[in-house]
Amino acid sequence: MSSAKDVKGPRARGPEAAPGGGADLEPPSGQDPEPPARDGGTDPEPPPPGGVLWSLSGDIRALLMLPAALTLQVAHPAVGAGVDEHSVFRTDPWGRGERSLRSLQLWVYGGAEAAEEGRRLRVLHRTIQGTDTRGRRYHALTPANYAWVHATGFPVYQHAARYLIRPMTPAQERALYAEWLQVGRVLGIHDRDMPQTIEEFWPYWKKMLAEEIEATAVVRELVDVGQPVPAPDRGPWPLRMVLRALWPVLLPPLARFRRFATIGLMPPDARAAVGLPWSAEQEKRLRRMCAVLRVVVPVLPERLRYLPRARAARAAHRTAAPNG
Repeated sequence: MSSAKDVKGPRARGPEAAPGGGADLEPPSGQDPEPPARDGGTDPEPPPPGGVLWSLSGDIRALLMLPAALTLQVAHPAVGAGVDEHSVFRTDPWGRGERSLRSLQLWVYGGAEAAEEGRRLRVLHRTIQGTDTRGRRYHALTPANYAWVHATGFPVYQHAARYLIRPMTPAQERALYAEWLQVGRVLGIHDRDMPQTIEEFWPYWKKMLAEEIEATAVVRELVDVGQPVPAPDRGPWPLRMVLRALWPVLLPPLARFRRFATIGLMPPDARAAVGLPWSAEQEKRLRRMCAVLRVVVPVLPERLRYLPRARAARAAHRTAAPNG
């Protein structure tokens, strides 16, 4: 997902690429551009404290899972075209990443802010429209497109957790899926547009991999180790100056690691559908790296193990608990 600053004007490709360039790009009739209210007109609630997502999405190891999910999102022709034409991920990758991470953390740990973030994102995506790589007109809020962006999170979390944390039990997988559906409601995705059970999800997933997913231009960029990336522009000034000076040396190994983690933590069937290579030797390296992380991360103090928003939410929940 993006934030307001992530959107720029489309590239000059003629009238059909301009926002508002055709009425057929509007979301289908009857699709409310605002998140659906629950019973009594209340906002949908974020996932519950203490749930699977509560522990998973704020763990620093989740940072390694995000590139795989983001790459799968843009493997959809419509989503890839939207990001290609409307995102600032090339010119402001660090800012976009920071805003996207903040948004994701709000969905889970934001409390009342979660639904507001969902509304903000839907307003943001109202003008994202154009023509995808297959010549089809798209709109970001078309239910199939918007739902796919969200749907990628569940299989990536489920798969990557086997490596980085531990395999989930069937009960945990069901809980994770139910909580991910709840996040979808926060984002304004109607129940009718997402499979409502795991049994319904996997056929949907396989169909999408077989019929829609491809190595779009944005996918190729995201796994290209030679792609130029500007030095980080966040953090203390002295650190930024050091990184800027060392960036020509640091970027190549970081780019190789990004590609390694992106492809390695992507579910194998999705990796095959996109056409990304993965060898037995790479699999061994991934398992060795993840084995170290499974030992080291759990013994870190909470201030190092969890991202700031997750850490603050966990502390507030403990304080508010009856025995807190």
